[in-house]
Amino acid sequence: MSQLNSTMKKRSFKQLNEKERYQIEVLLKDGKKPKEIAIILGRHRRTIEREIARGTVRLMNSDLTYSARYCADVGQRKYVQASSNKGAGLKIGHDHKLAAYIEKRIIKDKYSPDAVIGEIRAKGLEFESSICTKTLYNYIDKGIFANISNKDLPVKRNKKKRKYQRVRIAKKNLRGTSIEERPSDIEKREEYGHWEMDCLIGKRGESGATLLVLTERSSRQEIIRKMPNKTQVSVKQELDKLEREYGKKFSEYFKTITVDNGPEFLNSTELEKSVFDVEKKRFKLYYAHPYSSWERGSNENANRLIRRFIPKGTDIRKLTERDIERIEQWMNNYPRRIFGYRTANEIIMAS
Repeated sequence: MSQLNSTMKKRSFKQLNEKERYQIEVLLKDGKKPKEIAIILGRHRRTIEREIARGTVRLMNSDLTYSARYCADVGQRKYVQASSNKGAGLKIGHDHKLAAYIEKRIIKDKYSPDAVIGEIRAKGLEFESSICTKTLYNYIDKGIFANISNKDLPVKRNKKKRKYQRVRIAKKNLRGTSIEERPSDIEKREEYGHWEMDCLIGKRGESGATLLVLTERSSRQEIIRKMPNKTQVSVKQELDKLEREYGKKFSEYFKTITVDNGPEFLNSTELEKSVFDVEKKRFKLYYAHPYSSWERGSNENANRLIRRFIPKGTDIRKLTERDIERIEQWMNNYPRRIFGYRTANEIIMAS
C-alpha cells in the first residue's frame, strides 16, 4: 500500500521555537509592536499576537500593583504542554497481545500487513483493540513497532495500470497450441483443474537447480517441485511423478496447463503424454504469447511470494525437500484478499 497518493496539502506553517520566544520577550521590552516583531522574525502578525496572548502573565510590581507582561518561559511551557496533549492516542494502545501477533505474522510468518489484518477479521480473532491496514502501515512507517520496519515488508507494488499488447506466438513454437485457442470458460476461473506453470531459477552459473511452480487458477493452490536443472527432460520427469502421485484421477485435477515459450516447455507432445497410456493425453498444454507474463498472472504472483523465502541468487541446490514443502504449505495457507482472506486450502475444502 503506497502512502504517496494523499490528497491533503502539506502545511507550510512552522511553529515558533524557544529562541524566537525569547526574541519576542526582548523586542517587547524594547517597545516593539507585534507588527514590527512579525517583520523582524519573518512571521505573520497574528502568529505573534497569539503567542503574546499565550505567554502573558500578571506580575506584581513593587508598589503592589499588577501589570501584564510576556514571558518566554511561560509561552514555551504552554506550547510543550499543548503539544503533548494534542491528537488521539495510538489505536493499538497497550494491546501487547495484538502487537505481538502482528510482529509474529510479519517477521516470522512473512505475512503482508494487509494479510495480517485481513486474517484477524476473517477469522474473528479478538483483541483489546482493532486497526485497519492503512493504520498498520502508518505505524510501521513511524517506527511504532519495536521489531518491525519497512525492510520486513514485501516490496510495495506500483498500482499504476500497465498497458498490455499481445504478441503473436513465436515461430519456433508453431506446433504448440496458442492461448488464443484456450476455451473462454477457463478465463472465468470457475472450474478447478486449470493450471499455470513456470520455472523459478536460483543462482546462475554454479547450480542449475530450479523450481517447477504450478498454480491452479480458481483456488490459487500451489505445487512446487525441485528439479536438478531447467530442461524439458526434468520438467517431464516431475510431471510424470505428479501423475503417479494422483494416479488415474490426474486428468480430473489437471485439465489444462498454460506455460510460456521457454525451451523447457516447447515439446507439448511429450509433456502431454501420459505415463499410464502413451497414446493418451493427460492434460492440454497452452502457450501464452511471448513477453506476455500477465497471461499467467497467478503464476507470476506466486513466484513473487516464493521470492520472500528464496531471493534471487539463492542456490536452490542447497534447499531440502522439507524446505520446499514448507514454502508450499505456507502459500496454500496464506490468506488472500481476493478470497475474503481465506486460504487456497480453505477454498478447495469448501468446493
